[in-house]
Amino acid sequence: MLTTLFHIPARISWGSVSLPLFGVGILLAAVVGAGAVLMGVIGSRHGWRGAVAMLGGPLLMAAALVAVVLPALDDGQGVPIRGYGVMLLLAATAGIWLSIARGRRMGFDTDTILALGMEIFLAGIVGARIFYVIEYHETFFPPGRPWRDGLLDALNIPAGGLVVFGSLPAAGLAAWWFAKRRGLPLLRLADCVVPGMLVGLALGRIGCFLNGCCYGGPCELPWAVQFPPESPPWIDQVQRNLLPPAADGDVPWSLPVHPTQLYAAIDAALLAWLAVAATPFARRHGEIFALVLTLHPVSRILLEEIRVDEPPALGTPLSISQVISVGLLLLATLLWWWIARHGRICSSEAPS
Repeated sequence: MLTTLFHIPARISWGSVSLPLFGVGILLAAVVGAGAVLMGVIGSRHGWRGAVAMLGGPLLMAAALVAVVLPALDDGQGVPIRGYGVMLLLAATAGIWLSIARGRRMGFDTDTILALGMEIFLAGIVGARIFYVIEYHETFFPPGRPWRDGLLDALNIPAGGLVVFGSLPAAGLAAWWFAKRRGLPLLRLADCVVPGMLVGLALGRIGCFLNGCCYGGPCELPWAVQFPPESPPWIDQVQRNLLPPAADGDVPWSLPVHPTQLYAAIDAALLAWLAVAATPFARRHGEIFALVLTLHPVSRILLEEIRVDEPPALGTPLSISQVISVGLLLLATLLWWWIARHGRICSSEAPS
């Protein structure tokens, strides 16, 4: 577990000159400058309207993050760089890179995949965070707590707290709207990017391991892991009276638990490999996406059996993630039926 990697100072000094890095400062100027260059490059290829359509939203969100959110995260030592947040950035980078590589073979240009990746990533993060805040709303907005404090905690995404299934509807809507605006075949686009999304999920789960969230139950297997005091598994075990009392001020670490975060990372990586390997054998557009939509909920249902961080939901013995997984399996069944009846035959030609 490595929650905080280091701190970025809030101000940069050169001799007697001191300038703010966040807010209206150096980083915002860098975002504006980089955005102007990207808009110029893409505008020369697709026109200014196309450039604004591709980058306008993501650039505005990045500027808002730098100008408003990051200053609010300053803890007095600067803005903490969380292991979880770093892995999210690596996840986005790796996922987009793989999608660009696949897109070239499937007839999608790099600019299109890059713009789609940015929109899906941002929409998915927002959806996953909203789902998490709703599920654990009593943590953020308990009675008597100022709403501003709760809102700032809700915006502190790098500290951890995302629900993968919360990202699905948001990312799906973003992809649908993107394809509709561009006149692109949605299922072919989904086949292109879904392995990249799984690679991103695998890296994101490593971020969960660094953060200590999404933990498993106690076990005695050789690869079981222990988490330090004040970590989510430790707090959970204290509340369940599973830990012995501290002796001579020496606070014990958690009991050994399943590293379910790493199980999930391996599962997502294997599923990404399977999706890539199955691509040459797909007969119709959408089959690779449907394959992932079928297999991932099954593995998630099984993984939830050894996780202990989510209580039963909606009056069932299942966690909320298992309930959603059952719904996704039903959706996958409908998608397979639709592809078999209406799906377009795969070809090596450019998308149309």
